[in-house]
Amino acid sequence: MVAEPVEQARARLVPSATTLLGLLKHVTWMQRVWFEECIGGTPRLELGLVQSPEASFQLADDDTIANVTAAHRQACAAARAAVADLPLDAVVTGHPAGPRTLQWVYLQVLRELAHHCGHADILREQILAR
Repeated sequence: MVAEPVEQARARLVPSATTLLGLLKHVTWMQRVWFEECIGGTPRLELGLVQSPEASFQLADDDTIANVTAAHRQACAAARAAVADLPLDAVVTGHPAGPRTLQWVYLQVLRELAHHCGHADILREQILAR
């Protein structure tokens, strides 16, 4: 019997809380932290974001593929809007460790996305092997 896509996306296949849907929820959180908090200057609490990366993987009962994907698309649109008029060498000040350039933020986000794409690929392989 083949599992439904939502069951596959929520499946815990490793000891951690990492799931395919949780990864998408986390990278959505991560993008909002970097672009809306670090660049936009709005604190996580005001954005309604959980405070820690670990908590950003946690799925709520009402998290679906559709609403987590929609949230990711909204985060991408907000990120594009936040940087639309900024040059790569613009200095942003919303990072707790101090000022960063936009170029540094882009590289950090790309590193995070690449890292988590590797996790997603491993989970995808496990699901397909079932």
